Amino acid sequence: MYYEQLDKIQKIKPKQNKTQAKLIRGFDIFCALLAILISLPVTLFIAILIKIESWRDPVFFKQTRIGKDGKAFGMYKFRSMHVDAEAKLEALLAQNEMQGAMFKMKDDPRITRVGRFIRKTSLDEFPQFLNVLRGEMSFVGPRPPLAREVAAYSDYDLQRLAITPGCTGLWQVSGRNTLSFEEMVELDLKYIREQSIFLNIKIILLTFKEFAGKGM
Repeated sequence: MYYEQLDKIQKIKPKQNKTQAKLIRGFDIFCALLAILISLPVTLFIAILIKIESWRDPVFFKQTRIGKDGKAFGMYKFRSMHVDAEAKLEALLAQNEMQGAMFKMKDDPRITRVGRFIRKTSLDEFPQFLNVLRGEMSFVGPRPPLAREVAAYSDYDLQRLAITPGCTGLWQVSGRNTLSFEEMVELDLKYIREQSIFLNIKIILLTFKEFAGKGM
């Protein structure tokens, strides 16, 4: 466990029996394999764009995130920031536009030109299909936080870590960055209470709708 006090708090018990858990896992594996196959041409195109902009730097970015029950794992993304982005974060914290434990900045100077495009269209998230295959993430669930964010969580906020984190979730289709951290937590806990394969399908369809609305 990453967070020593996680076993001391009363977590929300996910509304999920063993059969439902197996259905969701099977659904995740099927969707991840299908998504990897369908997105392969786009993946290659993005990789080429990133390399053209910065030949010496890596295409992918692996970042430690905190998953179910506080366990750390490496989450994959297309690299959308300069390689020294983490080192520059401390100097930008005063410009955080989000309340609570998350950091968001509209004109973040650490983001590359290609990065602005793939972030706006959510294409930077495609490599997370690998995390889904590995069982570290689900297609739907709370977004996995950073370790520094979890360190600032209250006991109430820690309840987000009761289930496997997701590529998309109720927060993403309910307003995303227009919502406060507290609103995000409430949506995540609502999802945890009501989790089902049918709710997952509904959220995925709403995610596709939002994705299409970005011009893709």
